Amino acid sequence: MSNLDNLDKIVSLAKARGFIFQSSEIYGGLSAVYDYGPLGVELKRNIRDAWWKEMTRRHDNIVGIDAAIFMHPKVWEASGHVGGFNDPMIDDKQSKKRYRADMIIEQHIEKLRKDEKHEEANAIQEKLDSCGSRKSLTEDLYEIIIENEIRAPESGAFDWTEVRQFNLMFKTQFGSTSTEEDGVYLRPETAQGIFVNYKNVLDTARVTVPFGIAQTGKAFRNEVVARQFVFRMREFEQMEMQYFVKPGTDEAEYEKWLEKRLEWHKMMGIREENLRTAPHPEDKLAHYARAAADIQYKYPIGWQEVEGIHNRTDFDLNQHAEFSGKKMDYYDQKNQERFTPYVIETSVGLDRLTLMVLCDAYREEEVDGDTRTVLKMNPKLAPTQVGIFPLIKKDKLQDLAHKIEEDLREEFSILYDESGSIGKRYRRQDEAGTPFCITVDFDGVESEGEDTVTIRYRDDMSQERIPVSNIANVIRDGMKSWKPE
Repeated sequence: MSNLDNLDKIVSLAKARGFIFQSSEIYGGLSAVYDYGPLGVELKRNIRDAWWKEMTRRHDNIVGIDAAIFMHPKVWEASGHVGGFNDPMIDDKQSKKRYRADMIIEQHIEKLRKDEKHEEANAIQEKLDSCGSRKSLTEDLYEIIIENEIRAPESGAFDWTEVRQFNLMFKTQFGSTSTEEDGVYLRPETAQGIFVNYKNVLDTARVTVPFGIAQTGKAFRNEVVARQFVFRMREFEQMEMQYFVKPGTDEAEYEKWLEKRLEWHKMMGIREENLRTAPHPEDKLAHYARAAADIQYKYPIGWQEVEGIHNRTDFDLNQHAEFSGKKMDYYDQKNQERFTPYVIETSVGLDRLTLMVLCDAYREEEVDGDTRTVLKMNPKLAPTQVGIFPLIKKDKLQDLAHKIEEDLREEFSILYDESGSIGKRYRRQDEAGTPFCITVDFDGVESEGEDTVTIRYRDDMSQERIPVSNIANVIRDGMKSWKPE
């Protein structure tokens, strides 16, 4: 099991080793926006590539697109985002901090249960579940907070504003002579780009139902309460696949994709005990969903969603058909029938995946009285796969090290390093998650016969001497046989 007990260690390591930086840090930073550094961008790219290969190249009926971030405003009316993509927020007048009103109430209920006040907790829960049925949603939430004297978590004050709805979409102007009517939104999700291109793909890609459309890309949400490092950000990257199926087959397809996606996370090296599925209760389903489940990971902040699997029914295609006036049905030539496909969605956050990989790989180990920090991640995902070190700065060692670097660079990501003691170089690469380190020394260069090197394995720090001609094979075998500890 990982001994990562808080997120601060990952935040510190991410900054120190060049995985993730605060955006615009020299100006004090921009809240809930992050930049990926040299190691972070490679890790993120490797995860994205692994997902793309799994979702498209390994399926003959799933194709990809790359839809634009800007879309016609009516797209977001059809999807329900303009009218319903809101969070109920309340401000503490003392601290000036803003909170999700329903979360404040849920935290209060949880505290009551810990204090064994179950009857009181149940009564508040019942009122929370029926919010919006007495007055408006915001009025009902405010009433619960006031009636139960729920105080602000940080200041302890009981001095609230009224509850207000905040739309989470970023709006901007479009064109050089724009007016309010010309406003467009930065997309809050990538799914709609797939739905509006559904007919284009049908007409050009020679696909038949069932088939899928995958894409990766940036999305933007004006999260009022954004926190927990890259877990919840205002600018983030999604990887989604919408799978179009015949109505009646949707339940089986939903179960199939839920199982497939859970297995993929395990295949990426995430330990099984840190993963679980959490179906959504029927009364908590989104308006478009017939069934939904989260694949959750046990982050240092607790069990949290990393991927969502949803049976979206024919909601999206019907909405776009209505708002655009274009037909979105499908004609099955084989069975000579026409229907609007149901959609099974798999939606995963790339930034959350990256954070999951870092958290799951993080270890602190005692080695000869010192603490070794190491990222034991899947070698296929590692930002640097091979470190190459001449033992000392001598031409003979450096020349062979550079030759090895040149030979391996086409297939693997390489770091050449000749500064500092060999022990310090190993430790630097342990913290970067580098699975294999090659050391070139005089024992291997001046020995009779073929040149040899020492390969050092990250996970157990074992070393062995191998011929230079066999380095690539040893690394390939090590990558294939790797298993999480």
